[in-house]
Amino acid sequence: MRIAVLGGGPGGLYFAYLWKKRHPAAVVDLFEQNPAGATWGFGVVFSDQALEFLRADDPDTVDAIAPRMESWRNITLNLHGESVEIDGVGFAAIGRLELLKLLQARAEGVGVTARYGTTVQSLDQLAGYDLIVAADGLNSLVRRSFEGDFGFSVSYSSNKFAWYGTSKTFPTLSQTFVATDRGSFNAHHYRYAPDMSTFLVECDRATWQAYGFAEMSVDESRRICEQVFAGTLDGHSLISNRSVWRNFPWVWNEHWWHRNMVLIGDALHTAHFSIGSGTRLAIEDAIALAKALEAESNLSDGLARYQAERQPIVKKLVTAARTSAEWYESFPGHMKLGLMDFAYSYITRSGRIDDNRLRTMAPQFMARYEASRDKGARA
Repeated sequence: MRIAVLGGGPGGLYFAYLWKKRHPAAVVDLFEQNPAGATWGFGVVFSDQALEFLRADDPDTVDAIAPRMESWRNITLNLHGESVEIDGVGFAAIGRLELLKLLQARAEGVGVTARYGTTVQSLDQLAGYDLIVAADGLNSLVRRSFEGDFGFSVSYSSNKFAWYGTSKTFPTLSQTFVATDRGSFNAHHYRYAPDMSTFLVECDRATWQAYGFAEMSVDESRRICEQVFAGTLDGHSLISNRSVWRNFPWVWNEHWWHRNMVLIGDALHTAHFSIGSGTRLAIEDAIALAKALEAESNLSDGLARYQAERQPIVKKLVTAARTSAEWYESFPGHMKLGLMDFAYSYITRSGRIDDNRLRTMAPQFMARYEASRDKGARA
């Protein structure tokens, strides 16, 4: 089989690697418009559950990635100068560029032909391939060429966010909520290397307008965010890398394949960054696609199987992500709660965690929360 993979992000690289490793006689060509050493963003985060899913299918790749990752067991919430830790929520993070380099090496090591700095302008350039895997992100050429056939739709969250990095490192994945005289901000921050952290700044539209961010340059916006989170950054600067204000795009496609073309990752669907699942979903899509193609004797049946088996799983996660995003769209209102009630509201926001699960997963936090409730009831 001759396969063209469009997009050299984690999903595209992983599918190319996986297929070529399992089918050495296949021709697998990967096309990426950016140079091999270029990337946007800073760190990417995986839950322990996501890493175990990958380990079950491909322990060698997890063993290659794990030593480069920063890990922790708690989430820290910071509100009005107070902090609370929620125990038992394991995550690990790695620099996006570091992850890409590892996956690039693995793909090339099994014989994938990677063409970096190569822009595919038209799908006519890919004539002759048996399968085209569209891992080319939000602005996918494949999807844009056949939007109606894929049943494409997009909507946007109302909050604004900008993605920064910082040399300030944090012991856990943390959320810091800050109220100012012109509105409220939230920062999602976590270390992804011994000396670097991701620092994503978020605010509602009213706050964004009150500050006049629309008229500011990237550097002016960065300086304002440094001032807002001066106490958190502790003298460290924010670092920009295409750090423009954006609204989160909700991408969905009703049909996951068309002819000999199939979508994976952000070209197919998106899940809000508040549940940290974009990279995980792309890699899991790649695994599901490879398994489905191997399970069927012809291409169309394999692509149909991929959608039938994978779509319900993704829908469930995307539904939880939307519920989580809705919580963030009203986070200034949640900030009026006391610290423990705020933390409980936060950790249960997606609807996937109830009290019984919390008692098992985060016994220290739940004991503290229930003690605060008892104290409030006696007051």
